[in-house]
Amino acid sequence: MDNLPIIDPHFHLWDLENNYYPWLSDGVKPSAFGDYSAINKTYLIDDFLADARNQNLVKAVHLDVGYDPKYPAGETRWLQGVADTRGFPHGIVGYADLRKPDVGDLLDEHMQHANFRGIRQSMNFHKDPAKTYLTEPEVSRTPEWRRGFRELARRGLSFDLQLYYWQMEEFLELAGDFPEVQIILNHTGMQVDGPERFDGWRKAMKTLAQAPNVACKISGLGMGDWTWTTESIRPYVEEAIAAFGVRRCMFASNFPVDKLFSTYDAIWNSFTEITSAYSESERMALFHDNAASFYKL
Repeated sequence: MDNLPIIDPHFHLWDLENNYYPWLSDGVKPSAFGDYSAINKTYLIDDFLADARNQNLVKAVHLDVGYDPKYPAGETRWLQGVADTRGFPHGIVGYADLRKPDVGDLLDEHMQHANFRGIRQSMNFHKDPAKTYLTEPEVSRTPEWRRGFRELARRGLSFDLQLYYWQMEEFLELAGDFPEVQIILNHTGMQVDGPERFDGWRKAMKTLAQAPNVACKISGLGMGDWTWTTESIRPYVEEAIAAFGVRRCMFASNFPVDKLFSTYDAIWNSFTEITSAYSESERMALFHDNAASFYKL
């Protein structure tokens, strides 16, 4: 099946002239994906659609991108305006700090916008300060954070889960305690510590996949392999699908972050090549149908 219709369930936009993003607006800092100065410039919907022009992109989901933490709903409001005028994005995943006692009010503010689907609060904890997103480990086990997560459940919102593979046991526990919440693992478990950690990552993926309410976005592989090729990412793609199954995986671009390592075409062409022996229905699930289902598009 050529020219597969694609739903890209993980991309970003930022307007540095009109919005505030600390990690971009305040200068480049050490990060899990290296020097990102090449993308430290405004990236709008026209830029994204230009990068995707050779692919049969039909819909896309925008993920929170470190917008002004004092007003997270401002990002959703801005993106809804983009969607209302340009058609993209079809889904919006915003930000909320689930530890805050008034998080329910923020979620309600996000929900005023038609394309809002859920939130992401990056849970990555790493001994390397450049790779950590939290100030302490195991935040999801605290009563304050869990109270906030319960607010997602009450509203039927999804949770995009970004972590490192050694945290997966912790979030298997969370998924089991909140089976009604759709959890969507970001960036294939974000294995950023070199190929020697592959076996640990693979085992952890199988562990997390035990929870039926967790799906997996196969994306962001360039963040852990800056000079990747189709063959170097193939084991990650194949093991993720082996762990979660075709019906709980979806491909995504992570653009423009992964623009640091490749083109939009290279990412999707690699996914196409890796799945060349799959059935038409399996490929439709991975490239289109699962994203439509999990994000209620």
